[in-house]
Amino acid sequence: MSTGEDGVEGAERDIVMNGGDLVAQVLEKHGVRFLFTLCGGHISPILVGANRLGIRVVDVRHEATAVFAADAVARLSGGPGVAAVTAGPGVTNTITALKNAQLAQSPVLVLGGATGTVLKGRGALQDIDQMALVAPHVKWATSVARVRDLEPAVQKALDLAQSGVPGPVFVECPLDLLYDEGLVRDMYGAKAAQGRSRSLGERVLAAYLHRHVNQLFEGAQDVEVSEPVASSAPSPSGREIRRAASYLGAARRPVLMVGSQALLENGRVGELATAVERLGIPVYLSGMARGLLGANHPLQLRHQRRKALRQADLVLLAGVPCDFRLDYGRQISGKARLISVNRSAVEVSKNRRPSLGAVADPGLFLVRLAQREMAANAWSDWLSTLRERDLEREREIARHAEATTEHLNPISFLRSVEAALPDESVLVVDGGDFVATASYVVSPRSPLSWLDPGVFGTLGVGAGFALGAKLCRPEAEVWLLYGDGSCAYSLAEFDTFVRHRLPVIAVVGNDASWAQIARDQVELLQDDVGTVLRHTDYDVVAEGYGGKGFRVASTDQVPHVLASARQEASAGRPVLINAIIGKTDFRKGSISV
Repeated sequence: MSTGEDGVEGAERDIVMNGGDLVAQVLEKHGVRFLFTLCGGHISPILVGANRLGIRVVDVRHEATAVFAADAVARLSGGPGVAAVTAGPGVTNTITALKNAQLAQSPVLVLGGATGTVLKGRGALQDIDQMALVAPHVKWATSVARVRDLEPAVQKALDLAQSGVPGPVFVECPLDLLYDEGLVRDMYGAKAAQGRSRSLGERVLAAYLHRHVNQLFEGAQDVEVSEPVASSAPSPSGREIRRAASYLGAARRPVLMVGSQALLENGRVGELATAVERLGIPVYLSGMARGLLGANHPLQLRHQRRKALRQADLVLLAGVPCDFRLDYGRQISGKARLISVNRSAVEVSKNRRPSLGAVADPGLFLVRLAQREMAANAWSDWLSTLRERDLEREREIARHAEATTEHLNPISFLRSVEAALPDESVLVVDGGDFVATASYVVSPRSPLSWLDPGVFGTLGVGAGFALGAKLCRPEAEVWLLYGDGSCAYSLAEFDTFVRHRLPVIAVVGNDASWAQIARDQVELLQDDVGTVLRHTDYDVVAEGYGGKGFRVASTDQVPHVLASARQEASAGRPVLINAIIGKTDFRKGSISV
């Protein structure tokens, strides 16, 4: 399997040159377009093999970013997102991002480098028990022991990542499976000259290593990369659809909640939006479902959800579990019928037993339900009541936007961002108070145009998500809304944006504080310890990495800065707007635990 002196120049690409090429060929068969990484000698053959096949290798400044970017690609493309990281610290740096993907149910494959098979447990560089560390945070993990097993392991990982309840998977690839056979034999000293005078122990060791390398590469030349097996979404039964239709027909105050899981089959997003419109149920959208109906659809509600759920006589949860976001199910009236649809049997009945629980794809469930002939609903009065509450909350938000603050009023500033957003845009949010405030003000314009961490509430997703979004949607303006606390997690990735020519527009809400924590901590415990930051010049930092920075501290500057930021981005330069904002009590008491 040695490449020979000429490498792979002119070689036919159906010939497996080494284990790294083999892994790359599996990725190519699965339609993987991007491979995110931070380079390392353990995984170099995978990167080189992918690059030769035309898979875009995107190198970042932290391994967590690589996995966050793969997560974003998975959410926006409907296919798997893939990252490759080196052994030891490279793998340990991915754990938070892996857990975030697991809880967000994102199909992500992480290829982890590892020390050579014969050196495990012998004190090799960066050798740790990676499997024990990673296994609790992924859907499936495996360590490969022979070159010929790389292909089926990566195939299985990609299939499992996308089937049933999607999630991240991990394949550990020892370096002696990835490099050319000749190099591996040299590495282990297995090509020692015959007849050379050696001790008995040395001859035994040489024989063992020779046999070990033979076993590593046995049958590798016969491996063929098979076609991927298409996964299908779990379907609801006809009985479940009929019961749901019956419950819906009897309802007078129904509420529909649609979550990220309903958009896993994102090739059918248009069909799902049509189904929600046809059902005519007042709807609240969360996570990746934001933007499903556009910015201002009459069925879509944004505010006073708790009150609506308490008054509803039927609640249909489509991919939304009864976790802390619904007060563990207590937000829903005990007298209401509850229909819970989820790919996960655990989440169907988490914390609250439903009247009807369906283990099925929630998007497909809504499409099938909307296909049934149902009597015209009598929910217009109910919808009018909910919409009036929404309008009242909007008026209240407008009043908050007029309040005087020491610096920029954050609500007023975000309303200016909302006005500046084009129809072709993607919003990435990474932060606490500033980002949560934005969720009340800024509206995604279309389906699959909102990326937040998900249920884990992870800070630090921003640059990776924006990176993946801009690669998937190069024609769209990608706006990254940062809190000033979360910004520092991934600000170094402006270097990545510049090197890979990805003109993201980042906006930092800079109030020199971990405001979401400080607001309640100070009131409850009378101490701001650990919550105080400074009005750091994040715009200057971005410029140091090659981007364009703007600092805005007064209202009259805002229109010009936003317009200039869009102009810079359209010219191909990533931008950071450092918005110096004042403190408000807009979200007082909103901390979640």
